[in-house]
Amino acid sequence: MLTVPLHAKEEQKQPSARATNVPPVVPPGRPVLPPAAAVPATTPPSADTPAPTAKPPSAQAQGSLVIIGGGLRGDNADVWQRVVQLAGGKGSRIAVFPSAAGNPERAAATIISYLRKYGADAFAVPVAVRLAGSDYRKAADDAALAKKIRDSDGVYFAGGDQGRITKALIREDGSHTLALEAVWDLYRRGGVIAGTSAGAAIMSSTMFYNPKAVLSMLRSGITDGHEIAPGLGFIGDDVFVDQHLLVRGRFARMIPAMLAKGYQLGLGIDEDSAMVVNAQREVEIIGYKGALLIDMSRAETDKDNPNFNVSNVVISYLDRGDKFNIASRRFIPSADKAGGRLDPARPFLRGPVYSNDILGNSAVIDLMERLIDSDQQEAIGIASGNPRSAGPELGFEFRFSRTPDSMGYVSSVAEAYSVLNVRLDVRPIEIARPLYQYK
Repeated sequence: MLTVPLHAKEEQKQPSARATNVPPVVPPGRPVLPPAAAVPATTPPSADTPAPTAKPPSAQAQGSLVIIGGGLRGDNADVWQRVVQLAGGKGSRIAVFPSAAGNPERAAATIISYLRKYGADAFAVPVAVRLAGSDYRKAADDAALAKKIRDSDGVYFAGGDQGRITKALIREDGSHTLALEAVWDLYRRGGVIAGTSAGAAIMSSTMFYNPKAVLSMLRSGITDGHEIAPGLGFIGDDVFVDQHLLVRGRFARMIPAMLAKGYQLGLGIDEDSAMVVNAQREVEIIGYKGALLIDMSRAETDKDNPNFNVSNVVISYLDRGDKFNIASRRFIPSADKAGGRLDPARPFLRGPVYSNDILGNSAVIDLMERLIDSDQQEAIGIASGNPRSAGPELGFEFRFSRTPDSMGYVSSVAEAYSVLNVRLDVRPIEIARPLYQYK
């Protein structure tokens, strides 16, 4: 199989093209190279830089994770079916935790109905801060309920406020409740843990807790215990996870959070999409869109500059059907991109690549896509606030650069790309205000 860098975009939902006997048909006018040998999905370390180590998940978990970026539609069979399949297929028992939801009864009922539609025997776990008529602390330490969870084949965490999940499942002294221990036992013996939105945020050992808006976070920084707090850590201690990523421009908040906690690797998944992580730590992207992979192993900051800045971040885009191995740092493109490696000597696009709102909906992958298939060596994205502000304000320049390790793949069936190993530098800039005046 071919392994390569990542990035992709789709204007409309396309049927999955994981396996086909039809030879690749590259979109007209797009020169591509023949398939290459497997390559790293992140920049290989230099001779004097030790290779990053990928610590395994806690206690050698043997199960799978389905990390959903939020906004999961009921007709997204790719994701729902995969959760049920990993739990054992038709008739598998899946415990639904509505702990994060503002209306736990409604959230549990909705999720259960979809899981049952796709063949699972799902049931609600009454451990939720906002569940009426229930003491969540008592329920979380109920031995009979814990046994019911432990004996299941999978669990599903609903979306909402991730702080409610940790509040419900971790005792005030920081120890695990019986319900949380049961979830870990299920995972260690090969069960599946799925979670959407807030249920995805808890997958890493650090999660966003009470975050400000992305631009505000860049301007004022991140405080441990306020913007970020401990998660449940199912994916392990070495990978930071975020969700609603492309729709809300959240890639930019992942970087300061990762710097604050010393993460080298981050994975952010978009809405109506999921990252499936198996026991071998191979990540597969399924659903509607994709994920960003952020490598901070060589990132540097200018300590003399009081404003947020970072250089030498490596960013990649993984599209649906793509795979990435956390342990080996290798990328495998989806079947429809296997013959579609872009030839940098024969670019399809020409002219400057620029975005005046890099935090906008999917703006980052639109820019990366244009850069990797163009004659340009770099692209600029700007993050700023209200264009009608009275005076100058702090903004940020996001400079994306192609390097010898950068690579792109294009699908043979859709306008979808994977983009690997683009360098990203972020520095503060002064934005003149007002940006415009009426004539």
